Amino acid sequence: MSTVSTVNGGISFWYANKGTPTPREPLPGDTSADVCIVGGGYTGLWTAYYLKKAVPFLNITVLEAKFCGYGASGRNGGWLYNGIAGRDRYAKLHGHDAAVRLQKAMNDTVGEVIRVADEENIDADIHHGGVLEIAHTPAQLARLKDFHSVEIAFGETDRVLRGARETAERIRVSGAVGSTWTPHGARLHPAKLVTGLAAAVEALGVTIHESTPVTEIKPKHAVTPYGTVRAPYVLRCTEGFTAGLKGHKRTWLPMNSSMIVTEPLPAALWDTIGWDGRETLGDMAHAYVYAQRTADDRIALGGRGVPYRYASATDNDGRTQPATVEALRDLLVRFFPTTAGTRIDHAWSGVLGVPRDWCATVTLDRSTGLGWAGGYVGSGVATANLAARTLRDLIQQDSGQAGPTEFTTLPWVNHKVRRWEPEPLRWLGVHALYAAYRTADRREAASSSLATDPLAKAADRISGRH
Repeated sequence: MSTVSTVNGGISFWYANKGTPTPREPLPGDTSADVCIVGGGYTGLWTAYYLKKAVPFLNITVLEAKFCGYGASGRNGGWLYNGIAGRDRYAKLHGHDAAVRLQKAMNDTVGEVIRVADEENIDADIHHGGVLEIAHTPAQLARLKDFHSVEIAFGETDRVLRGARETAERIRVSGAVGSTWTPHGARLHPAKLVTGLAAAVEALGVTIHESTPVTEIKPKHAVTPYGTVRAPYVLRCTEGFTAGLKGHKRTWLPMNSSMIVTEPLPAALWDTIGWDGRETLGDMAHAYVYAQRTADDRIALGGRGVPYRYASATDNDGRTQPATVEALRDLLVRFFPTTAGTRIDHAWSGVLGVPRDWCATVTLDRSTGLGWAGGYVGSGVATANLAARTLRDLIQQDSGQAGPTEFTTLPWVNHKVRRWEPEPLRWLGVHALYAAYRTADRREAASSSLATDPLAKAADRISGRH
């Protein structure tokens, strides 16, 4: 398979497919607002949407460094699903029932995003086919069965476990020995969702300034090169780009994730693969894969690639190293051997926010008016929506407009976590951990053992994932 004709970078395939939006005006100078939101991705836009719907007279300003959806919101794998980073840790900290409430809220969030997209006439190629996660090796199958049981214990009683034959009836992944499926997931086109959401927010009367990088956030101030926005509430919704803000170099680690997308596949090829249900597809490897069948019948597939750039650097246009493109191509063919002659049309990368304890959080500091949400660790398409509704309720509670709600009492609210280690420890540690995960995957693939490789277990403990 040649990658000579592969477009590399250019933000993402989703924008090459849809086109980048017409730029909005940057901040014209000093101004004020009731709420200033820093970041025009899913978290910032959903927060603006729900706040403006709840309190129409609020003066809300969104500041975006590039354009809405420039970051992970316009580059992700299009998985709208019910996974949330940190649930098991929240169960240990706050009790099982609290974590069950958080999981139920996430389950409901999938339907909430679909509802709002329909209500606002946002055509984001949404297909509610659920999430299918497969196992390739005995160790992966053991993890998958454990994962399935744990999800049921957290209230997901509509989850289905399938053997090799039943899995192949849904999708023929080469070597798959089992799978687990949940209805709480949907495939979508990320850029269509974020651009449609930005338009809906603007139509409600929210002011969006693009090409306006915020260099510093402090109580009641968002500082930019063009002026300062003063507001009682300033919300940091910058996810993977948080490290670029003054004082936040070690708050969240910007983890790189990379994707490829094929040319549209002919019907005869789809006959060899199946995938008629258009579920989002993942696996139980330590260096896991995520994929979708797009609305125009391509396969979009992603993985970690080069996980981290020194000193929390982030890319500009999503360009991906050739070795990562080849590695993802190899994974595609390993999953679906009949795609061996298929052209790869586009490759790109983006960053997601990883806290030191791998727990997504929502916070409002009532003493300063500063709030933030993020640290989704790759599960942000749906989690950002729940985070936004939680920020809305926290602000309404703080301003005396409402009391506590089911969202303000969820266990991820106001969770505190320590900062990442300084360089070069951060770079060395992350690269060593992902080398360990890849080695563990190779050793498990060559083994008939049901046990998770000890190297992966050690990496999980060191990284803070478990």
